[in-house]
Amino acid sequence: MKIKPLGDRVLVKVEEVEEKTAGGIFIPQTAQEKTQIATVAAIGDDKDVITVKVGDKIMYDKYAGTSVKVDGSDHLLLRMADILAVVE
Repeated sequence: MKIKPLGDRVLVKVEEVEEKTAGGIFIPQTAQEKTQIATVAAIGDDKDVITVKVGDKIMYDKYAGTSVKVDGSDHLLLRMADILAVVE
């Protein structure tokens, strides 16, 4: 399935959370902190507002976006205003 965001929206692929600590302890998914770092997968057509490009690693607002599953992996559909920073 292919998703093309509209307007000032950006589709990002959420990074997977590590399920095991360095010491080998497994952390249940209910106790894991959700990561707020993702990789830009697609951008909308409002090039004046969107300042990120496909492949950029970004930080986003914790409660922002709409969750979608694309080919079995978690993605978020965010507005550009919900993107806080580009991680370099």
